[in-house]
Amino acid sequence: MKKIIYTKNAPEAVGPYSQAVETNGTLYISGQIPINPLNGKIVEGGIKEQTEQVMKNIEAILKKAGYTFDNVVKSTCLLDDMDNFAAMNEVYAKYYNTNPPARAAFGVVKLPLGVKIEIETIATK
Repeated sequence: MKKIIYTKNAPEAVGPYSQAVETNGTLYISGQIPINPLNGKIVEGGIKEQTEQVMKNIEAILKKAGYTFDNVVKSTCLLDDMDNFAAMNEVYAKYYNTNPPARAAFGVVKLPLGVKIEIETIATK
């Protein structure tokens, strides 16, 4: 049975999808972009500030579902410019300082709302 996960501490979906879905002990978090849930606006700044907001959004969803970053098994990072990879990685690493998940990172042509980064996440219990 699938359970829809929603928290006001992460951005509202900007399309026909859920923030996250949990099924059979696995949590699938939709790609998170750097929207501040308090005002609905994209955070100002560069890739570091945007990555920080994305990770905070993921953390809020994990918490709502009863998970932590320790439960994350896979991340997919989408960057609008692979030249930002090292700076993104610096922020990302703060959240996974031990036993980090598997990960893929891709450079893409364009992301929703003109953001620099989007990260989707899978966690298990």
